[in-house]
Amino acid sequence: MSIERISALLAKAERTDNAAEADAYLMKAQALATAASVDLAFARAHTAKIEMRQSPEIRTITIGEKGRRANQHLISLFIVVAHANEAHVDIASNSTYVMAYGMPGDLDAIEALFASLAVQMTFTAQAWLTLGTWHTESYVAQRKSGGRWSRSTKPHTAHTARVSFYRSYVERIKERLTAASEQARDQVVAEHGKGRAGRRAGELVLRAKATEISDFHCANTSARGAWGGYSGAVRTDNGSAGPAGRHAASNARLAAQRSLPGKPAVEGSTP
Repeated sequence: MSIERISALLAKAERTDNAAEADAYLMKAQALATAASVDLAFARAHTAKIEMRQSPEIRTITIGEKGRRANQHLISLFIVVAHANEAHVDIASNSTYVMAYGMPGDLDAIEALFASLAVQMTFTAQAWLTLGTWHTESYVAQRKSGGRWSRSTKPHTAHTARVSFYRSYVERIKERLTAASEQARDQVVAEHGKGRAGRRAGELVLRAKATEISDFHCANTSARGAWGGYSGAVRTDNGSAGPAGRHAASNARLAAQRSLPGKPAVEGSTP
C-alpha cells in the first residue's frame, strides 16, 4: 500500500456519479490501509534486520483555528479514522489539533482518509444546508440547570442543522470503516496463517502490534483526562438533517479538490 494508491481510489470515487461505485472505492481504500497494516505486522515479526523495522511514531495534525465550532466534529471524524487503523489519539485542550500515535504506514493511511472524508463532510453539509429544508424542522436540545438535565424541542437554526448532519455523518462513517477494517483483517490473517494454528499465530502477531502501540502511547502521552466529544445542546434530530448526514456518509466520495482543515478554509467547515 502507498498513499498514492489510496489517493487514486479516492480520485476514482470523485469522478463517478454512481453511489455504489463510490462506496466500493472508499471501502477498498480502507481495506488497502488495513491490509497494509496487517502485512507490516507480519513483516516486523519475522525480520531480523533491525534497521528495516518500523517503530511507532507521533504526528501532530492541525484541525482548525481556535474557537471554530466545526473542530469538535472534525476531531470526532479523525478519531473514527484513526481507531479503524489502530492508532491512539490525544486531543488538544482547545480542539485545534490532535496527536496521533501509530505505525508510520498506518498514519499515512489515516491522514489520507481523513483528508478525503473531512473535505466531503463539510462540502456535502454546506450543499444540503442550501436546500433549506431544515427551516421548518426541529431538534431535541439538552440543557443542565441547577444540577438537573432537561430536554426541550426547538426549531433548527443553520448551526444546529449542521451539527445534526455532522454527527450522523461521523457515526455512519464509523460503521463503514469498522466493517471494512474487520473484513480486511480477517482476510489477511487467513491468508498469512493457514489452518487454526496459523490463524492463531497471526492473531498473536496483530495483538503484539496493538500492545506495542499502546505501550508507546502510554510512555509518550502527556494528556490528562479524556476528551468528552461534542458538548453542545443538540441531542436528537427530528427532521431531515440526521438522515441527510447518514446518506451523505453512505455515498462518501471526494466531492472537490479543496483545502484541508488548518489550511485555507474549507467551504462550510465553520458553522
